[in-house]
Amino acid sequence: MKRALFKQKGARFSLFDCRSEPEKSVGHFDARHLTKSFYLTALLDSLFLSFAIPVTTEPDQESRRRVVHVAASVIAMLAFVWAVWASGHVALSRLLVKYGTTVADAAVLDAAIALTPTDAETHYARAEVSNFVGQPAEALKEIELAVSLRPRDYILWLELGMTRDQLGDTAGALSAFNESVRLAPYYSQPRWQRGNLLFRVGRYEEAFVDLRNAATSNPDLVPTFVDLAWGASRHDAAVTEQLFQPRTDSAHLALARFLATHGRPADAVTQFKLAHDTSDQMRGELIGQLVGSGGFKQAYELWSSGPGSAAGSKTIYDGGFEAALRVDEVGFGWRTSHEPGVSLSVDANQSQSGARSLRVDFSGNSNPGAQIVSQLILTEPATRYKLSFAARTQKIVTGGLPIIVVSEATGDRRQLGRSLSLPQATSGWQQFAFEFDTGPACEAILISLQRENCTSSPCPIFGSLNLDSFSLDRVK
Repeated sequence: MKRALFKQKGARFSLFDCRSEPEKSVGHFDARHLTKSFYLTALLDSLFLSFAIPVTTEPDQESRRRVVHVAASVIAMLAFVWAVWASGHVALSRLLVKYGTTVADAAVLDAAIALTPTDAETHYARAEVSNFVGQPAEALKEIELAVSLRPRDYILWLELGMTRDQLGDTAGALSAFNESVRLAPYYSQPRWQRGNLLFRVGRYEEAFVDLRNAATSNPDLVPTFVDLAWGASRHDAAVTEQLFQPRTDSAHLALARFLATHGRPADAVTQFKLAHDTSDQMRGELIGQLVGSGGFKQAYELWSSGPGSAAGSKTIYDGGFEAALRVDEVGFGWRTSHEPGVSLSVDANQSQSGARSLRVDFSGNSNPGAQIVSQLILTEPATRYKLSFAARTQKIVTGGLPIIVVSEATGDRRQLGRSLSLPQATSGWQQFAFEFDTGPACEAILISLQRENCTSSPCPIFGSLNLDSFSLDRVK
């Protein structure tokens, strides 16, 4: 019987209609009789059955549309199957990349490359691991492959430049950095890496243009940039500023902080004053840095121009404790500690002068060497001073009585003088005074309330103490 591709009206299209048994029902076949060579045919037949279409012996416009629809659906399904297969390879490759970079296993990354040889990410990961294990030549080969596969990725060009630089190929590294900058002109890292390379080959003007732009884009690079400018200027503050070119408040503050910690306190204060929008916290941080590096006069200049400070006073500040205590004092006011078993307060019920005094309550064990309350004071070198104060004690019981100590503000804080031990109890206010000499390079001293050393530990203390009327005078 002649084979027919289409059956009579009302029949359904099937690949099996092209057989010599036209009387056999469509779709009713025994898969056990199929050979392996016809397995794909059976699969496609079942696929077509799900999209079966009625046709006539003379196909009309509608039947042709249905045929096209079936064909498009089959193509879409095949494309979907291929996409699933491909995405499975990509997913497995990325999983291997993640694991391989985590454990720095080159063999795992080679397996990932075998799965997706045209994936730039796998070659990039292989290059990173090669660099990590000290194989820059192998890394160069992989990163060059990655760049060829994804030539518009600035990170790959950046990595290529750094790898070439590591291998001593300065010209090749500069070429790669140039391309990275071209692709990402406003990103910091391409310019930062190119600037460092230009600096090392002596092209300083071009280098600082790149470094400056990079630091402007990424403020985290500013401290390193300032340090580089400081070294290039041979520790000249004016040249450093010229190379750095601070144009914003944050840039002036960054330069001020750097100069404060590198022995240029006056220049640090100048930079701070060039910043217009500054907070008390910023001022306090710089004061602390200046004090820590020994720039006491400049620290005092900055502190005395701030809010709540006594401008022009270079002696004890608030010797009568009339102002509130500040727990965050970093300058030249009274500093308080958080010593266990000790509490501090301003006492308005007891005063030797003025309206208030400082009250100290002891209620247990505390460190005898701790500076319970202290103040930093500017002094002249090689000068004799007299410290005076008033004290009132009540029911103090301890093996280490309170004392007032004067020490140098720098170095090992050598003790310059101390008061007599404060008595366990007084009938009222009692005056105390002692003299001391500053050293030939002493520009500041520290006055503090401490305790005498105890013969045993722990060494608790109980009772209360009031202090008032501190004054410091030069002895002629």
